[in-house]
Amino acid sequence: MSVSTAHLVIGLLNGLGALVSGAFAVVGAARPALGLAAGESVGPGVVFFARAYGVRAVPLGAAVLVLLAAGSWHSLGPVLIVAGLAQLGDAAIGAARRIRGMVIAASALAAVHLVSAQWLLTH
Repeated sequence: MSVSTAHLVIGLLNGLGALVSGAFAVVGAARPALGLAAGESVGPGVVFFARAYGVRAVPLGAAVLVLLAAGSWHSLGPVLIVAGLAQLGDAAIGAARRIRGMVIAASALAAVHLVSAQWLLTH
């Protein structure tokens, strides 16, 4: 795969991942009940953690998008490592809460971010 093709694939996958993660963060902060299992109620703790997720996800996603738009491939690698580790944390939380969709989505985004970072840092 050529470098330009790899950059295109990395840009598309990670840009989409950053947008999806940011969108979930905004929606979750606005409507925290969407992240709960059936029968669970929204209390102050749920609202707090939904907002705390947004405070992390939105700026991190924005940083990925800014670096992609600028074509700062060398700087993007370390940021993708941080984003990938954050997604692994989200997957672990999803597993502990038995939220299958969260585990699958966060694991997939973690893989995209970490594999992309590894490629960027070695090429």
